[in-house]
Amino acid sequence: MGVSGSSTRKVVESFKMSRLSIKYTPDDSDSDDPLLSPVATTDDERVTERSHRVLPNQLIETIEPSQRRRGRISSVSEYDIVADRMVPKYYEDFHTIDWLRDKTKDHLRHKLIENRKRTSIGAFFNKYLDAASGWILVFLVGVAAGLLAGVIDVAAIWTSDLKMGMCPSSGYYGAQQCCWLNNQSYAEEGSCSAWQEWSDTLSFTSGPARYAFNYFIYVLFSVIFAGLAGLFVVILAPYASGSGIPEAKTILSGFVIRGYLGAWTLIVKIAGMVLAVGAGLSLGKEGPLVHVACCCGNLFTRLFPKYYNNEAKKREILSAAAAAGVSVAFGAPVGGVLFSLEEVSYYFPHKVMWRSFFAALAAAFTLQLMNPYFSGKIALFYINYDHTWHLFEFVPFVILGILGGLYGAFFIKCNLVWSKIRKNKFKKFPLPIIEVLVVAVATGIISYPNIYTRDNASEVIKKLFSQCGPEDNNDLLCEYNRSYTYNLLDEYHDNEATSKVYEAMLLLSLAMVAKAILTIFTFGMKVPAGLFIPSMFVGACVGRVIGIGMEQIAFIYKDSWFFKLFCSPHEACVTPGLYAMIGAAAALGGVTRMTVSLVVIMFELTGGLSYIVPIMVAVMISKWVGDAIVKDGIYDGHIHLNGFPFLDSKEDFIHDTLVCDVMKPQPGDAPLETIDLSTCTISSLRKLVRESNYFGYPCLLSNETQLLEGFLTRKDIMTSLELIDARKDEDVTEESRVFFLDKSHRLQEAVVDSDVPSVNIRGTIDPAPIQVSDQTPMKTVVELFGKMGLRQAFVSRNGRLLGIVTKKDMLRHVSSMEKNPYSIQYH
Repeated sequence: MGVSGSSTRKVVESFKMSRLSIKYTPDDSDSDDPLLSPVATTDDERVTERSHRVLPNQLIETIEPSQRRRGRISSVSEYDIVADRMVPKYYEDFHTIDWLRDKTKDHLRHKLIENRKRTSIGAFFNKYLDAASGWILVFLVGVAAGLLAGVIDVAAIWTSDLKMGMCPSSGYYGAQQCCWLNNQSYAEEGSCSAWQEWSDTLSFTSGPARYAFNYFIYVLFSVIFAGLAGLFVVILAPYASGSGIPEAKTILSGFVIRGYLGAWTLIVKIAGMVLAVGAGLSLGKEGPLVHVACCCGNLFTRLFPKYYNNEAKKREILSAAAAAGVSVAFGAPVGGVLFSLEEVSYYFPHKVMWRSFFAALAAAFTLQLMNPYFSGKIALFYINYDHTWHLFEFVPFVILGILGGLYGAFFIKCNLVWSKIRKNKFKKFPLPIIEVLVVAVATGIISYPNIYTRDNASEVIKKLFSQCGPEDNNDLLCEYNRSYTYNLLDEYHDNEATSKVYEAMLLLSLAMVAKAILTIFTFGMKVPAGLFIPSMFVGACVGRVIGIGMEQIAFIYKDSWFFKLFCSPHEACVTPGLYAMIGAAAALGGVTRMTVSLVVIMFELTGGLSYIVPIMVAVMISKWVGDAIVKDGIYDGHIHLNGFPFLDSKEDFIHDTLVCDVMKPQPGDAPLETIDLSTCTISSLRKLVRESNYFGYPCLLSNETQLLEGFLTRKDIMTSLELIDARKDEDVTEESRVFFLDKSHRLQEAVVDSDVPSVNIRGTIDPAPIQVSDQTPMKTVVELFGKMGLRQAFVSRNGRLLGIVTKKDMLRHVSSMEKNPYSIQYH
């Protein structure tokens, strides 16, 4: 109900005559009890030295009789601190956070610590502990990520080898460790007697029988491991499926998904990852390690209320955790920091960059100490080529970049189509489990006959990256006619490929096709699944085939003037492993659209710093080709498919629409739910939160003026009502007026003529919500939301409220203007 102009003037005059001031005494700030009342005095009877402590059951300040006639004020001071303790989960599930509110709340908390540092020794040290808490937290996250990554690596190697055989002397060792334990070399099958295939346990003598039995056991273990992984995810933790990077990216942009980074999700993610990799499915564990690290970051914030109770501050730790996850996934700490900056993080100031670097360092150091690969290195695919690249090789490098972009676009389109079918058709149990089992059977049947799909994908990529030497005669890729002789520098010439090499090229081509198709159906299933290794596998196969072809051309025409111009007669002209490395980078870049971080990850992953230029060329061309066909990378595609409210601050909005076209309400819609500050009572607040379920409500000076005075969230209103009820003040009734008193406020400070005491709640209202004119272009609004992290903005004209535009309203508008087939589904 509104009030007339004369009534408003009367209230203001009444307030001016009362000359009431609320003063917070210094002694109150030292109390352990946050529910302290300020002292109410008049200018005529100023209390100079008063330290009045109010007990929980005496929270209404006693006012002088002259003030009693004008109405008594019951004050709740230091409300922000009370709210932090009572409501740690300020935002509901599937809501977006208010970055400005959380940053302001942290600023006030920091200011309070600064003001108290001289009051006691404990407060003095608390200031420095608060400053160091961020570094302590990211260190714990890095160490935890390194430890878990080491455990996952060792367990995944063991489950992968278990499909092929067992170590009788030590059943918990994989093939490589079993052979080393018995002082035997591990190379090709049959070279290590300590490791037994499953057919050896039953003493098969026939070759076909041995092959058939091993084939059967391979497929059987694949189905068992994949089925267990799917059951764990579907029944215990549905959020543990997939790579987790699209969801982590959305969470870091300010979206709240309760349970996605919880302890139970972490446990199931680790177990499912080990089983899925061991099943031989076309997936990797590197992407899910980012999810694992973010889970660690979220759990460790529970030790520090500074981060746990503030969603914006918590996301600073999650950004550092994402960097630690990539650091342990590839042994690339610097690449992890750049990955977090380029691909995942939404808010990344300098202090977050340094803490991310520290977390990545701690994670890499921990993994180095664990030494899960038994090589003494954290670089997964360490290379040491004898020769550099030549200028004419830029042509095949460009071709690899084009092929990588084409593959990335093909994969994204096909995977999103299948994921949409899965989302609509495979919802009900047990359909997700059946899908996992069918894909596992198909993967096992297709993979076993080909040696390059049968073995662990990481080991195959390592083999494709390496160059052939004289000790590699037992590898199909290195079966050359050895016609060279060694000089003092152990250099050798290119050699003619035998039929074995061409057989390897055929197998690599088949493996590339099989892996590309299987990954389309695997990524997005109800198992933990990463994309990095499968994408690199496809690119490495293509690159190795092209590299061998270039090598043979250089060998056949080695006497031509062209190759004499570039190649030395005493060294190899072409290194096929380099082509595999560049092809892997191009394919991964085409799928994910990573650029700078991918280049750094590749040279940290391989140690090939001198080959950074061709990698940069291939990655950039791959991104250009991919962007020309499909705009978004695979992670952004899945964000849009799932309807997550993610705003990419790097994208430009080019359409000429106005905010009045997007705001709510539109003509014909119901009016906004608002709070009339001139008539606000306890009963009206209870009715508001009971009959509506919005995140917050604009506060108006009065319904007649429609002047916007502030913004109140539903959580703050409910907590305020709980505080009022907890006081059990008999003088306060449902008809008591409610004020949101602040020193700079005007009308809300007035006390009306009433015998019913009033209640003042300070620190709850946002007195300066973001406002835009109704004629503001939407491109400006999009910039505001992207750069400032807004949750909502109010639309006004001359101070009068017209409507509101939320982040999700704005994203729906952007999606409709861009003709995106996927809509924002969460409210």
